[in-house]
Amino acid sequence: MNSLKDTTIKKTKPEAKPVRMFDGGGLYLEISPAGGKLWRMKYRFGGKEKRLSFGAYPTLSLSEARERREEAKKILRDGKDPGEVKKASKAALKAANENSFETVAREWFSRWKTDKAESHTSKVIARLQNDVFPWMGDRPVSDITAPMVLEVLRRIEARGVIETAHRAKENISMVMRYAIATGLAERDPCPDLRGALPPVRKKHMAAFTDPVKVGELLRAIDAYKGSHVTRAALALVPYVFARPCELRWAKWADIDLEKGEWRYTTSKTKTDHNVPLARQAVEILRNLHPLTGRGEFVFPGQKPGRPISDGTINNALHIMGYDTQREHTGHGFRATARTLLAEELDVEPRIIEQQLAHKVPDTLGTAYNRATYQKQRRKMMQAWVDYLDKLKAGAEIIPLRA
Repeated sequence: MNSLKDTTIKKTKPEAKPVRMFDGGGLYLEISPAGGKLWRMKYRFGGKEKRLSFGAYPTLSLSEARERREEAKKILRDGKDPGEVKKASKAALKAANENSFETVAREWFSRWKTDKAESHTSKVIARLQNDVFPWMGDRPVSDITAPMVLEVLRRIEARGVIETAHRAKENISMVMRYAIATGLAERDPCPDLRGALPPVRKKHMAAFTDPVKVGELLRAIDAYKGSHVTRAALALVPYVFARPCELRWAKWADIDLEKGEWRYTTSKTKTDHNVPLARQAVEILRNLHPLTGRGEFVFPGQKPGRPISDGTINNALHIMGYDTQREHTGHGFRATARTLLAEELDVEPRIIEQQLAHKVPDTLGTAYNRATYQKQRRKMMQAWVDYLDKLKAGAEIIPLRA
């Protein structure tokens, strides 16, 4: 036993037929006519002669091949077929790779994203790719534990982005629940981490609610020297106070300039919504139509088939000298409208909330309340834009008693 030496192996040349160099205990090195050297082991199981392949020399050294032989002989002593054990191990490894957390997460994502806004889905997959997959993507989804998830979340927390850590936890939990539903995992460990992360301190979107500052902002927007498309988006967003992600995806097919109406599906609740357009808003769109009306999007971006980017409006505000973290952000026009419509124009909150596409409170319950307040909202939107124009002009404002 153990009759082979490295020097002998290196000196042996290939021949016209395979050469077998035996080491003992069934282990031998087979040299093919092409020069390849493969470790094999001959053994008997169930009354039949069988062979086991270990690997190529010199990648697998002589000493390592002998270790593999001893492992195989131990399996034989336990009454098992080492060949079948090897196949089972390979199958388990393949299954683990096919059912890794990343593989399952990508399968979940492909199904989950179908009815979601691209602005949202792109952030989710980026979060998984950047903050989760590098650390636990190759783990079998069935083996994911609470400590593994916490280690991933701690890395995110260490960057000071607590909200991102909480969102990553939510995404991991969604993947795990999908794995449970498809029979690939037995439980979701994320609920075990309740309280393990610091709470998120909610920050309101920066917004001007002082009429004087709003007027200054509107004058700055009028003076903005950017592209026609960006200028139009900036001018329109205070007039419709939709979410910036909804405005950037606005399509000409959803806008009726004759009726003065823009219909779309909200990004948050996925419900149909409409915005009555004041005559000033219609004028902005009519002026933009010759430039972008032949395409799909009202505000097309630089890339074909895509609208302006998610940060276009905030970038423009930044160029104009506004701090979008502390002063005013594109999303802040919604807070501006909600505050000033109530405080300065005395519009009923339920009308404003309906226009913001929020759930309208009802003391009698919402099951039978299907009111959309279309007439009231159309009147409100025209009054709102007229009010903004007066602020922009610096005129004295007389509150509207709606």
